[in-house]
Amino acid sequence: MATVGFIGLGAMGGRMARRLLDAGHSLTVWNRTPEKAEPLVRAGAIATDSPRAAATGAELVITMLATPEALREVTEGPEGVAAGVCQGAVVAEMSTVGAEAVERLVTALPEGVGLVDAPVLGSLPEAEAGTLKIFLGGPKDLADRVTPTLSALGTPLHLGPRGSGAAAKLVANSTLFGVLGVLGEALALSDALGLSREAAFQVLGATPLAAQAERRRPAVESGDYPHHFALSLARKDATLVTAAAERAGLHLRLAPAARSWLADADAAGWSDRDYSAILAYILSTPTRPTPS
Repeated sequence: MATVGFIGLGAMGGRMARRLLDAGHSLTVWNRTPEKAEPLVRAGAIATDSPRAAATGAELVITMLATPEALREVTEGPEGVAAGVCQGAVVAEMSTVGAEAVERLVTALPEGVGLVDAPVLGSLPEAEAGTLKIFLGGPKDLADRVTPTLSALGTPLHLGPRGSGAAAKLVANSTLFGVLGVLGEALALSDALGLSREAAFQVLGATPLAAQAERRRPAVESGDYPHHFALSLARKDATLVTAAAERAGLHLRLAPAARSWLADADAAGWSDRDYSAILAYILSTPTRPTPS
């Protein structure tokens, strides 16, 4: 069993930390809001007063934060992870923050500390069940070291050198946001052309969107979108996708379009709703003719 320091106990992080604790690992935790650590402490974890303290003595330090800015705040400075992590330890950066943030973390960590990027694909049910897909980037020896511990969270997939995990997560997210945008627009188009909602779903059931349409149909028809992942965070992730493409010299068209729906909904006050509620936003947005 490993000694693990876990930084960031939000909706995903708290569930992941509990999986590690239930698997028998020794867990030291920190969260900006200390109250979120209390259920883990009752289950046997040790809460600390700083990221530095959580990292001290840990063989593996896991960070699970919402944004690149949050990652910098908890890893840098006199009370950050980098100030406490021990030589020979490995840091697994599991947030969705992009390759630039991962490379910045490399420069912040002291010599002799390993780093893998290991963002996850999945939401709250997968975090609770330990069925996340974990995209691992980094040297193979480090990936092999962390895989037994991370296997309590899901299936680790070693995809290549450092940065590969962060890149893979952006590729995966580009498909998630794109599919939701296409589904929403297809339903809006069916409304505009006079198809019933029943007919629209029958049609979509015969297309490549069939599985996604079936999955989202209950929410579309009820208007109830269970909260798993905040729309504001989806917008952040979509921005990471488009920014990474621009840095790579790649001109994408569909990804910025999908991001624009999320950005508009975010600006309209939908930030705290589940990201799948973008379907409701698209369907509620009046159509405006585009000048020819």
